[in-house]
Amino acid sequence: MKTIEIKGTARTIAEHSSDQVRALKEIRKNGGVPCELYGGAGNTHLTVSEKQLHKLVYTPDIYIIDLYVDGKKVNVILKDIQFHPVKDTILHVDFYEINESKPIVMEVPLKMEGLAPGVQAGGKLFMQIRKLKIRALYNVIPERLIIDISNLQLGKSIKVGELSFDKLEIVTPKDAVVCSIKMTRSALPDDSAAATAAAATTAEAAPEATADKPAK
Repeated sequence: MKTIEIKGTARTIAEHSSDQVRALKEIRKNGGVPCELYGGAGNTHLTVSEKQLHKLVYTPDIYIIDLYVDGKKVNVILKDIQFHPVKDTILHVDFYEINESKPIVMEVPLKMEGLAPGVQAGGKLFMQIRKLKIRALYNVIPERLIIDISNLQLGKSIKVGELSFDKLEIVTPKDAVVCSIKMTRSALPDDSAAATAAAATTAEAAPEATADKPAK
């Protein structure tokens, strides 16, 4: 996986909730994002500038993060992120500290490979899922999970339960549809297309016949 460096500053939590709210507003007003670090000896509250988070958040890629908190480095992953409901700015981020012996859960992007017979027949490929949630040691997690669609026929789909990857446990529900090839107008058989065209012609001609009919 790719790595990215982010620097933060530890922060203290005010005793009273009203003071906490004011402190969080002040952090965001000054271009910072309140963050939490989990998974280590204890949870750590910190602040990170929003600009540092853009490359991490607004990308389809996944990263191992070299997080520096007041100069001390820890390896973490992005666990959760909250956005403003209207402005879409980053309100809060959770990081999770990782180690080489403990599996982690991450969402990994999917990549389709192969030329599907269903697409060659005129169908269209639809992706219902663009990431799979998997559990594994962080050092074996790939940047992309490859899905082979070279045998996918028209009208067929691939479900999560049909997939498997070496050293990775899939957490996403097995009955979830990953991708499917659906019928398009160009994929209709000739007789169906002709029937559709004939029905359309009849429908267009019907009003004219009614108009020509003499009134009683």
